[in-house]
Amino acid sequence: MTTAELETPMEAPMKELKARLKATWMAGDYGHFATFMEPGALEFLARLSVVPGTRMLDVGCGAGQIAIPAASAAVRVTGVDIAANLIEQARTRARAVGVDAHFEEGDAEMLAFGDATFDLVVSLIGAMFAPRPDKVAAELLRVCRPGGRIAMANWMPEGHVGQMFKIIGQHVPPSPLMVSPLKWGDDATVRERLQSGVTSLVTTMRLYPMRYPFPPADVVEFFRAYYGPTNRAFAALDATGQKALRHDLEQLWSANNRARDGATHVDAEYLEVVAIRS
Repeated sequence: MTTAELETPMEAPMKELKARLKATWMAGDYGHFATFMEPGALEFLARLSVVPGTRMLDVGCGAGQIAIPAASAAVRVTGVDIAANLIEQARTRARAVGVDAHFEEGDAEMLAFGDATFDLVVSLIGAMFAPRPDKVAAELLRVCRPGGRIAMANWMPEGHVGQMFKIIGQHVPPSPLMVSPLKWGDDATVRERLQSGVTSLVTTMRLYPMRYPFPPADVVEFFRAYYGPTNRAFAALDATGQKALRHDLEQLWSANNRARDGATHVDAEYLEVVAIRS
């Protein structure tokens, strides 16, 4: 009997969903997109005060936004991401700046590491997008050593990016198999998912600086070109649908824009999570 014949009814649809998610995050050019997200990423990393020699796992590492700066500070970094092209970007960037960091393709729900391998397990706007949060939580806890830290940054449902995803979902409904990623930005939900494996858990609402030297309409086009979820959402719509989605996103960015000089400055709310593994 083949592996396919042994699959339960749920496994095949989930594999299809994961394949679509991988294609989504490989669309556009997240490495370029993330250059505008770098200041907020470095702020998140700085607050962790990671000491040299720390064994750090970056889950959903993208093109190495925090992994490479951490490695530059003599942290022993491993980064994993579902998007193969981003792993290649991260490796290329690490070589270019001469830092020792290890990157490999991987799934936040099935991390290919032994129990208690890392001192610090982090995920900056990454693991929250895996479809089965119970498996993600179990894996983050499993690979972190007792006394080690788990740190996450997750978009909040009521925040700017949370509202952006809600708008996209109204135009392109998500898979019914997909638990809303935004639940990771809810304090009570995070505590429920992690509490059984930690001795302490602190959450803090933070503001992520999103700064673009062009107006909101151009920000929407920038997201469409380079950010996988927005890129794929537009691709799923006909011309009329694309026009409607563009209109709604432009309204959101314009309403939350604090710049008055033709640029776009938005502070996006996210939940910072820091837990100590029991």
